[in-house]
Amino acid sequence: MFKKSLMTLVLFLGVSVTASVAAQDMADAKITVQRASGDVYMLQGPGGNIGVLSTEKGLLLVDDKFAPLAEKIESAMKGIEDNELKYVINTHYHGDHTGSNKFFSHKAPIFAHENVRSRLSSKDEHSAESLPVVTYKDGITIYLDNEEVQLTHLPAGHTDGDTYVYFKSANVLHTGDLFFEVGFPYVDLKSGGSVKGYLASVQHMLANTPDDVVIIPGHGKLTDKKSLAAFAEMIDFSIDRVTLALTEGKTEQQILSEGIGEKYQHLSWAFITEEKWLKTLIADLK
Repeated sequence: MFKKSLMTLVLFLGVSVTASVAAQDMADAKITVQRASGDVYMLQGPGGNIGVLSTEKGLLLVDDKFAPLAEKIESAMKGIEDNELKYVINTHYHGDHTGSNKFFSHKAPIFAHENVRSRLSSKDEHSAESLPVVTYKDGITIYLDNEEVQLTHLPAGHTDGDTYVYFKSANVLHTGDLFFEVGFPYVDLKSGGSVKGYLASVQHMLANTPDDVVIIPGHGKLTDKKSLAAFAEMIDFSIDRVTLALTEGKTEQQILSEGIGEKYQHLSWAFITEEKWLKTLIADLK
């Protein structure tokens, strides 16, 4: 149980852990490749999901997991198309999405929202070479071969530096951690996130992508817009439930005892349990 809990923290937050169990799990980790649509692929393994655009004119990488996995990521990426890496995108600053920045920064420029660079700059473990070199306020578009890659910043959701990535020709959406297909979301309140902002971000993606879009979530399996819509409904329900309870003067313990309700209890998982999700809602809405 300790090993599982420790690795959960490592995999989702990039917590620095020196325990041999963490190192061994990283050494044994495998990176799997699955085609999303067109020339876009999803890479999975410890940490956040990676998106790869593979073209004859080069490769584009969305997020890069942890530093110990960098060579495995590169190998998996080159297995799709043995071509030059042209661009790297960070969807946000968390270590399970930016851990291999230093490795890949020597191969291609890193793009991210300006708050990602600011937050990474404040961390001792990040050197200048691991920082994004191209930043933006609202978004930017990258053109590679026949693909148009649209980067859009959405404020105050998972963090204050979230970007979702839409591959227009392939019709693939990489949400970063604005979508946890595995269960309840993690909202990093200490890094500018908010539950209402998170919901607004999900609703924005729903309103601004085609109905048949293929979705690479931040964590979880390849999915579709129906799943994203259900995720939005759950967050909306959760906000309404906790807001009403707080308005009625209920204490945190009372809210926790009542729970989230039978419909969504199954979304509790190792990192964000039902209790942790409710505590996040209470902290942000009270």
